[in-house]
Amino acid sequence: METALYGPGGFFLRPEGPAGHFRTSVHASPLFAGAVARLLAEVAAELGTDDVAVVDMGAGRGELLTGVLSAVPAGLRVRAYAVERAAPPEGLDPRVSWVAEPPAGVRGLLFANEWLDNVPVDVAERDGSGTDRYVEVAPDGTERLGAPVAGADAAWLARWWPLREPGERAEIGRSRDEAWARAAGTLAAGLAVAVDYAHTAGARPPFGTLTGFRAGREVPPVPDGSCDITAHVALDACAAASGGAEAGGAEAGGTGPVSGTGAGAAGGTEAAGGTPADAPSPGRSGLLPYGTRLVTQREALRRLGVSGGRPPIETARTDPAGYVRALARAGQAAELTARGGLGDFTWLLQRVPGEGYCPA
Repeated sequence: METALYGPGGFFLRPEGPAGHFRTSVHASPLFAGAVARLLAEVAAELGTDDVAVVDMGAGRGELLTGVLSAVPAGLRVRAYAVERAAPPEGLDPRVSWVAEPPAGVRGLLFANEWLDNVPVDVAERDGSGTDRYVEVAPDGTERLGAPVAGADAAWLARWWPLREPGERAEIGRSRDEAWARAAGTLAAGLAVAVDYAHTAGARPPFGTLTGFRAGREVPPVPDGSCDITAHVALDACAAASGGAEAGGAEAGGTGPVSGTGAGAAGGTEAAGGTPADAPSPGRSGLLPYGTRLVTQREALRRLGVSGGRPPIETARTDPAGYVRALARAGQAAELTARGGLGDFTWLLQRVPGEGYCPA
């Protein structure tokens, strides 16, 4: 998987970039970057500074940072870092620093949108004798069962994704846990956010999620560099690896170290029309956690002001052009928050406390 994605001729090093093959929230609408910009402003306010960093993990071609820089409020000085193994694109905003690793010791927001799902993982399958074995894959996609899973990988399976029946599979997420802990650990203070399609303990898919994508279509995950190879992320395990949860993963209802795994988990219920009944005042979303939180993208974006609600019909008479623009924004917001689509992504938010970082 590592070679297929990042080696010579690897999928993510191809000139067309990821956007040539699949559509993420960043590409779906500028509303997503605007929401991230609002979150960055909230982090800066809690840090008590007007000089803040934003670090984009797996930056692709810099699309998210370009949108964030165009949307940040006046007076906020932003140091932007794109963490990416591919070469920078032509015409990149000169305010963006293109780096191979996240900078250490910065204060601000680290944001990883659909990064962890491409951190390479090993796959395990339970054989007929009840032994968990690594799945070995040839360059043409041919599979066979290999050696028994042992050591730290076996311990990870036992804690986070135990296999019970022959034929069941799991993606061993230890490499992702370590990658997330390293990334979040580079912040001196602020907020680390990972956004991905995810699952948590008690709801793991029995046969795994490893798959491929090419030119907008799902394809077999053949590791020859011709397609994206991806798997859903055990975000509860990632949270625990960086000190955000106890054994057993996330807890629903907001009672544990990781809170808010269900609908409406960011706080409050929803009123008619799809907006939170206890919606925060402008400038404060109520999204920032005191520790660690898992919420759906639908809830996170609504907290940050992205709603799919249609504009009032009377606006069509008083301001036809404005009505059309608002209708287009509502359509984009609906895509970002849709059930069964992007809205079902999970946001892992982890506060990184530091000197001068005082929760409101």
